[in-house]
Amino acid sequence: MLERLFALSERGSNVKTEVVAGCTTFLTMAYIIFVNPSILAEAGMDHGAVFVATCLAAAIGCLIMGLVANLPIALAPGMGLNAFFTYGVVMSMGYSWQSALGAVFLSGILFFLLSAFKVREWIINAIPMTLKKGIATGIGAFLAMIALKNAGIIVDHPATLVTLGTITDFIPLMSIIGFFLVAAFTARHLKGGVMLAILIMTLIGLASGDVQYAGIVSAPPSLAPTFLQMDLHAALELSMLSVVFAFLFVDLFDTSGTLIAVTHKAGLADDKGNVPNLGKALMSDSIATVAGASLGTSTTTSYIESASGVAEGGKTGLTAVVAGGLFLLSIFFAPLAGMIPTYATAGAIFYVAILMLFGLRDIDWDDITEAAPVTVVLLFTPLTFSIANGITLAFITYTFVKVVCGKWQEVTTSVWVLTAIFVAKIAFVG
Repeated sequence: MLERLFALSERGSNVKTEVVAGCTTFLTMAYIIFVNPSILAEAGMDHGAVFVATCLAAAIGCLIMGLVANLPIALAPGMGLNAFFTYGVVMSMGYSWQSALGAVFLSGILFFLLSAFKVREWIINAIPMTLKKGIATGIGAFLAMIALKNAGIIVDHPATLVTLGTITDFIPLMSIIGFFLVAAFTARHLKGGVMLAILIMTLIGLASGDVQYAGIVSAPPSLAPTFLQMDLHAALELSMLSVVFAFLFVDLFDTSGTLIAVTHKAGLADDKGNVPNLGKALMSDSIATVAGASLGTSTTTSYIESASGVAEGGKTGLTAVVAGGLFLLSIFFAPLAGMIPTYATAGAIFYVAILMLFGLRDIDWDDITEAAPVTVVLLFTPLTFSIANGITLAFITYTFVKVVCGKWQEVTTSVWVLTAIFVAKIAFVG
């Protein structure tokens, strides 16, 4: 049955290899089941319900990707987008978390339609690589700012806006130690290193009395506080347009980049770099986002950490199915997730931020028309505390700088259209 479903021998794999690969992928990305609830809880969402929604959304995404697209790529609520959900849409823009869930739901529906009608290739190919890379690095800077703020390493200041906090205090110090542990474990390619660092910092919290023991395993918390709570009416307001676009574009670019990178590493892409079952893979991602929003979590997307499973020999969807099964089992570890303190996850968030900033090395810094929009999105995303603002200003800067520098012919039709939409949004909505 497994051979028929996943074509194991055809891709040069076997059940044992795929199971090991699936476990490896799960361990490298399992930190999300601790980090995501802690971030979304700050938006006012129920921690236990979000924990269950995170596990279920990841499991659904992995199972669909494995069974439908037959690719060794795992999915879960994405880092960066969960931070934008809480700190940007809810805490900064003032929308309710129900409205934010509605925006995530709509972005998933749009993603599905783009995949079904094959518009995705036009968008992916028409958006310049500079903007794709720039948006990713902007999100990385945004995550770094959030990690430093939550850890108390960066604090507000009436004269300079921000300043260095008292890093010898318990929480900042523990956050720094946590990051050092993540760096040490990942540099040594320790499987599950990020998750292990989070657990060690939690144990330190328990030993110091800062964290109260609540158990390890229990029946899953109720999903009722977040299930089908998205506010679609509010999400359809014109002022939410840029938010929906932000969720959509980041998910689209992130997923496309992950699919290309992981399938290339697995040797599944063809000579032209085309991803097998691309349409099914993108539709799997969009369905997972819709399901996740319905359950009560932010955008679900493909994880680049899937490359760790591929490195162990994973080549088929069975790898993703195994990872999905482990996410499903994780719903019984809610008490453990509830004990994780902020300083235990701050280092992990900062580590992910560093990974996202790697894209800066691919930018042509000698070309002002390429460097300017990247600099804008890199600075304005964290400083305005909004991925939507970063994307909006990056597109506008890219278009206008290209025009004034005499390179207007490099601006694609889709970029012109999106720039016009973003300018209109600023002019009429704010």
